[in-house]
This record gives sequence, structure tokens and C-alpha cells, in this order.
Amino acid sequence: MQGGWSNIPGFGVAVAVTWDKESQFRRWFEPDAKNLVAELETFTHVVTFNGNRFDLEVLRAYAPVDGLRRRSFDVHEELHKLLGHRVKLDQLAKDTLGTAKSGDGIEAVGWWRAGERDRVAAYCEQDVAILRDVVEHGRAKGYVIVKSRQVSVKWD
Repeated sequence: MQGGWSNIPGFGVAVAVTWDKESQFRRWFEPDAKNLVAELETFTHVVTFNGNRFDLEVLRAYAPVDGLRRRSFDVHEELHKLLGHRVKLDQLAKDTLGTAKSGDGIEAVGWWRAGERDRVAAYCEQDVAILRDVVEHGRAKGYVIVKSRQVSVKWD
């Protein structure tokens, strides 16, 4: 099956990273995809960044994700609704936290193809840490910053 934006489930899982207070960071590779979905089903909320459009669609190739979609809090989607335009995680991190990502998705694909699995997993861990920190900031302060604009959020 070929990937592409018209067939997101065809992308397949290279590596996924999750974080929760109890287990901290966990890496999941393609053979673990069904177990990943089962693990995510145990949580009352699953926080993602563009997860409804991408991550859950990729996981749909391995297991049903309708339950996850009901539990999903997609920060990208929420900000898009508030602002009327898409926001990149890197921009959100720079503006809100003063930190930047170590690369982007296109670079990660190249690293993966070059056999740099640990580098890709570390990149994914950084993305998850940034998302966690942005959400914690939003919860604690009631806002995030996008292009010098303070955006009020109510994230429980």
C-alpha cells in the first residue's frame, strides 16, 4: 500500500512516542502498533498535535481508532479553530516556550531511510516533550503565544 496525503493509513508506523506521568517516554515501532492502540485506549484523554488528521489515521491501518478519536484532544485542531489558520508546533514552541524543534518531519523521513532509528525516536520524543510543555503552559497560565499573539486557552 502506498502512502501519501490521500492515503494516510498507507504511511505506516515507523516509530511513535508516548508520554504519561507513570511510564514517562515510551517508544513504539511498527510491530507494536496494535499494542500502542490498546495502550492508548486505557487513557481518558489522548493529547496530540495534528493527531486527528494524521496519527490516528496512520494507526487506523492497524486497529480501530474510533474510541481514541472520542478521547482525543488535538492541540493543533483547537488552535486552528481559535485562530482560523494552521500553526506549526515549532512556531508554537518558539513563541510560547522559547525552544525550537531539532528538525522536521521531512528530515526525520531521511534519517529513518538512512537507518538512524534512534535519531528519529529522539526527534519524536522531543516533539512529545514540547507538546507536553505547551499544554502544561496553557493549563497553568491560560494562554499560549502564536506569532507574538497571546491566545487564551482553557485546557483542563
